[in-house]
Amino acid sequence: MVIKLLEPHSKIPLYQQIAEQVRQHVASVELGPGDKLPTVRQLAQSLGVNQNTVLRAYLILEQETVIASKRGVGSVITTNSDDPAIIAARQRYLSNIISNDIIKVLSLGYSSEEAEAAFYLHLARWREDKQAAAEKLVGRSAVKSDNDTILIVGSHDIALNILVDLLKKHSYEVGVTNAGSLGGLIALQEERAHLAGIHLLDEETGEYNYPYVKRILPGHEVAIVHLAYRTQGLMFVRGNPKQIKGLADLSRPEVTFVNRQQGSGTRVLLDTRLHQLGISSLEINGYERELDTHLAVGSSIARGEADTGLGIEASARSCELDFLPLLKERYDLVMLMADYKSKLLSPLLDMVTSHEFRGIMDKVGGYDISETGKTILINT
Repeated sequence: MVIKLLEPHSKIPLYQQIAEQVRQHVASVELGPGDKLPTVRQLAQSLGVNQNTVLRAYLILEQETVIASKRGVGSVITTNSDDPAIIAARQRYLSNIISNDIIKVLSLGYSSEEAEAAFYLHLARWREDKQAAAEKLVGRSAVKSDNDTILIVGSHDIALNILVDLLKKHSYEVGVTNAGSLGGLIALQEERAHLAGIHLLDEETGEYNYPYVKRILPGHEVAIVHLAYRTQGLMFVRGNPKQIKGLADLSRPEVTFVNRQQGSGTRVLLDTRLHQLGISSLEINGYERELDTHLAVGSSIARGEADTGLGIEASARSCELDFLPLLKERYDLVMLMADYKSKLLSPLLDMVTSHEFRGIMDKVGGYDISETGKTILINT
């Protein structure tokens, strides 16, 4: 565990800064159950603070049941402990946090839908950071499935994440693999998925999705369900220090870019626009660095690893970045007709048009849900 240098002139007391950094390490799974923290003396010396400051931070974390002090061992992480007493205490503490925060948010005049949308945005970011950290330790694993699990393969999207979270909240099993739009259509072709999430711009026709569906799934009856229009643009840290005003600025030598993976709709969009502008990928510093999701790109920029990247507005909001909108694109759910008519996908299709889903999406930002749920049946 690495505690960053504290900010002595901050309004936040030093002991609270220490406690918060430990919480962040636990949330990102850099610290797990049983991991040992530095002793009070060790941490105080490394930070150059009084031992009582560290002790106070540890006492707060112990009251929250984030850590526990064990004789002869020291302070260790207790998150996810099997001890029933710790589990019960953590649940009470979690309930109090949520309750207090809801009261605070509503008292400030925010609607319950706005609060729920903000919650899902930030939850999506933390879940992805946690998953990425776990994958570094054990490697990427395939989604496990059974006959009751809806398998989704395709392009990463926050609206889709929210849809999946709502389904899981209602006890439906869903597995999602972020493999890009083309990867989603290929998974349908190979019968490895029940539906694909795609947003593919065809450069020749200027049309979204349909040309690719016809090319990759010829001779099939297909249902295309519109999920949402979303805004794509460039993300950068607050204040736009590199003064990025459009895609043409990506060729500036002092600008560092972070890209999406090949086969993703965002990568197809970028390459199409660069071709139209006459910009070679060789001119772009960082073009070869690829990440699998919009949130991964946003998090990379937020950490200072790149100056900018192409992504959706909802991702910029989640990662607390500034956003330069460039265009609106359509994100669709594609499925073979047999799956479209199946009982398995019925709850998902109902959720797409539900007031619950639309109420949240209306507040997330960066999405247009005016045609959400509109379905086209085609024979390719």
